Amino acid sequence: MLTPPRLDGTARLPDDRKISFAEYGDPRGRPIIWLHGTPGGRRQIPEEGRIAALETGVRLIAVDRPGVGRSTPHLYESVLDFATDLDFVADVLGLGDFALIGLSGGGPYLLGAAYALTPRVKAAAVLGGVAPTVGADAADGGIVALTARFQPLLTRFRVPLAFAVGSLVSALRPVGTPALIAFALLQPAGDRRVLNRPEFRAMFLDDIFGGSTHGLRAPVYDIVLFGRDWGFSVRDVKIPIRWWHGDADHIIPFRHGQHMVSLLPDAELFVLPGESHLGSLPVAERILADLVETWDRAV
Repeated sequence: MLTPPRLDGTARLPDDRKISFAEYGDPRGRPIIWLHGTPGGRRQIPEEGRIAALETGVRLIAVDRPGVGRSTPHLYESVLDFATDLDFVADVLGLGDFALIGLSGGGPYLLGAAYALTPRVKAAAVLGGVAPTVGADAADGGIVALTARFQPLLTRFRVPLAFAVGSLVSALRPVGTPALIAFALLQPAGDRRVLNRPEFRAMFLDDIFGGSTHGLRAPVYDIVLFGRDWGFSVRDVKIPIRWWHGDADHIIPFRHGQHMVSLLPDAELFVLPGESHLGSLPVAERILADLVETWDRAV
């Protein structure tokens, strides 16, 4: 049901940590790096995106953050610090310039890389991305705002929290499919439509339960960092950003997407009518095509 990755491997960083990645599409194609959501990993790419990458000549590379997949657990000081590791991984993979796609919790890391790695990063697409919770760029309200309110507790108890998340995932492994079906019943109509499609259900189950040797510390690290200053201002991200957001998103409010687009110097908002948090995944082919076109215009 799912197109497997063409290549699945790890890159060793200068400090001996590892970052795992998976490649889809055309190995000689234009490189686009996909940054997964929270939770998520390198297999969190919809089948539409995997097929479209091959058909349109895109080398689509999904990169695990520390603490998921085979990536060494590591808590950065800020979201911005991830850009240094991503830059090194891009060198290991022999990339020159590249574009980025960031889903949900991958959005902040995308913006950090777009800020730090200009002019190497040419264009980017954010899919229902998380907004800052502190500082002048912060958006008001939303679930993620709680990460700033409880920042000291989250930082202090990140290890037991990560253990609890990992234990829960392990406990659900034998009943993964019925658990995901039950979860879908609790979601708004837009996300329920996505989760009821067999290929998306297969993708999420494979991503959550497969290919990881370090449990699921990455989601806890994400939550900790989302409640801190990101280390840069989104107002200083100069590359073209295409922001895709469902207007019925129950996780990251649609107004947060509007807020971010108003701050970014070169951004366009693509509204997904009636869709919730997962609404961008079924239109991955359209997102890839638009991103390639945006890259061409930016050159």
